[in-house]
Amino acid sequence: MRIDALTVELRPRSMSEASDLGVLMVQTHAHSVWRTCAPVFGLTMLLVLSTVEIAPWLPGLLIFWLKPWLDRSVLFVLSRALFGQSTSFADLWRARSSVWWQQWPHTLTFRRLSPWRAFTQPIYQLEGQSGKALRQRSSQLLSGHRWEASLMHTIFATIEMVLNIGLVGVLIWLAPNGGGLGFFQWLFSSDHMMTSLLGTLAYATVVFVLEPFYVAAGFAMYLNRRVELEAWDVEQEFRRAFSA
Repeated sequence: MRIDALTVELRPRSMSEASDLGVLMVQTHAHSVWRTCAPVFGLTMLLVLSTVEIAPWLPGLLIFWLKPWLDRSVLFVLSRALFGQSTSFADLWRARSSVWWQQWPHTLTFRRLSPWRAFTQPIYQLEGQSGKALRQRSSQLLSGHRWEASLMHTIFATIEMVLNIGLVGVLIWLAPNGGGLGFFQWLFSSDHMMTSLLGTLAYATVVFVLEPFYVAAGFAMYLNRRVELEAWDVEQEFRRAFSA
């Protein structure tokens, strides 16, 4: 990795400060993130919603389960943004083999319910290791930081739940005067398919907006851990000094 090409100022940070840096990365590169990932997300949502006739609860479950796979596109954009590169869907499409299909069975099975998946995802997706070396690398970066990674995961899961509840509240609030409760009763007493579709759309909206911030927080924590282990901040300063 070309340390001198990084656009982020590297220095040791606390893990909470590192996660804040991730949020700032998404805000700075918001256009690239959502422009690139929106087609992937939109097509996935269409396919997911088509399963509502199989079972009303299935679309929501599929969105939940596919989040780590969708996160891979977000991480691709952020990894390029780290070096000041803007990303379009054409760039993602050219890299689709490594981004979408590499290690996808593990992404959706063994690693799906990991409470620190955002922190370890860059190891699996960006470092190109496998087997014993990959397991050792993951253990090395996680050592002493499982609690912080799990806490970040829990915070974002809580925010996701609150936003979902808030969207339902907005629907009730926007109903005609005196009709909020009636709308709520209609929603849950009407056809299960309609209820499922509305619930899935609300959940999908929250995931689409929130998930890039979650991925970026984990990515920034990963970068911070590498600064700790490999003294990237020192190397970056040396490179700047000798290039001056």
